[in-house]
Amino acid sequence: MTDDSLRSVTVKRTSTGHFTATNARGGTIGFGTGSEEFTPVELLLAALGGCSAVDVDLATSRHAEPSTFSVEVTGNKVSDELGNRMTDLAVTFTVTFPDGEGAERARTILPRAIKTSHDRLCTVSRTIETGTPVTAALEGE
Repeated sequence: MTDDSLRSVTVKRTSTGHFTATNARGGTIGFGTGSEEFTPVELLLAALGGCSAVDVDLATSRHAEPSTFSVEVTGNKVSDELGNRMTDLAVTFTVTFPDGEGAERARTILPRAIKTSHDRLCTVSRTIETGTPVTAALEGE
């Protein structure tokens, strides 16, 4: 892997059940056990929807600014012989464009942009669907 391909975050405990993730650019997001904050599973869903949202927005908004743009991501958390995991993940876009220059083009490419994001561009959905081994280790061992 090259330095250009490496992505990382550092997760630090802030108190019991509460954490902050920090990226290499200094951005932070808090999460935890789920009182008012996001849980790790909700962050996964947000990453899934956010990844495709960025792809679709970049493809369509160059033609017209959307009137509405939202992405709902759902899934079922199950516990079975394979352990805790999410099943039936679904990403549903609600996007509209006003009348005007470029809007018809944006509406026309919207389905293709969603499909291309899912099938090829979105690193998050591609990683989930293809399956990638995850290692867990204690530093120094």
